[in-house]
Amino acid sequence: MEAPAGNSETPSALLTPPPVHGFFVGPGGLRPPWGIFLYLGMAGALFFLLLGLNRLVASRPAGALWSELITNIALVVASLAPAGVMGAIEKRPFGTYGLPSTKAFGKDFWSGLLWGILTLSILMLALRAVGVFSFGHLVLHGIRIFKFAAFWGLLFLLVGFFEEFSFRGYTLHYLSRSLGFWPAAWIFSIVFGALHLANQGEAWMGGLAAGVIGLFFCFTLRRTGSLWFAVGMHASWDWGESYFYSVPDSGGVVTGHLLSSSFHGSRWLTGGSVGPEGSVLVFVVIGLAWVAFDRMYPAISSASPTEN
Repeated sequence: MEAPAGNSETPSALLTPPPVHGFFVGPGGLRPPWGIFLYLGMAGALFFLLLGLNRLVASRPAGALWSELITNIALVVASLAPAGVMGAIEKRPFGTYGLPSTKAFGKDFWSGLLWGILTLSILMLALRAVGVFSFGHLVLHGIRIFKFAAFWGLLFLLVGFFEEFSFRGYTLHYLSRSLGFWPAAWIFSIVFGALHLANQGEAWMGGLAAGVIGLFFCFTLRRTGSLWFAVGMHASWDWGESYFYSVPDSGGVVTGHLLSSSFHGSRWLTGGSVGPEGSVLVFVVIGLAWVAFDRMYPAISSASPTEN
């Protein structure tokens, strides 16, 4: 039987995507910059939607601290959930973007926790040795020591998840597909450091240090194949600065810190209002950490999540 005269298109022609399709989609998925635009758009919309939760606690006692915690929960959800949507669009498992469930809170995470507090302690002891840092005395007592330790531990774990995944998760994986891993890592590390300059009390030295530390976290992703080490190290470094050693972190001092510690001496050694991340010695410590990590975590032969 002949086809009707008015319908001469073949099935293959009907399935051929329109020309505009190639402008947005390539062999590897959404072309740059559409994937990042879509991811950031969803993340921003979800975050502002979740921010409404803050209003539920703003007027309660200690509302500022609980509001900060809820804000960070919203940031984590807003950074992770859109990546799940992008994974469905790009037909990639969520773990491809740096947080495979098979490694969740495993060896790499706990190693990262240890590395964070040890490297920070080396920095603080070095500052003490050159006479520009004093530990002071305890300002918390009894159960408050443990309550604030747990609170800040949870909050900085959320900070670790948000900042690592936002700058070295989906976005780094996506840009790596077109530029290569290290060019993309440099771009996001520069952005990471520059954004720290918006913090009150921050300075160019602190922003530079944040960028260098961000590049080191890219290196740990490259060597371990996931972000779990970086999340752990990021969390314990921030917890050690803000709570345990009670010093400024990117220009801010938290409520409920452990010690009455203080700096005294040259700003280039102490970091001034920035804290130890603004000290010239932080670059020495991160350099040593880079060398040590390179020896302890040799290059892996299989592709990292950012290369899939």
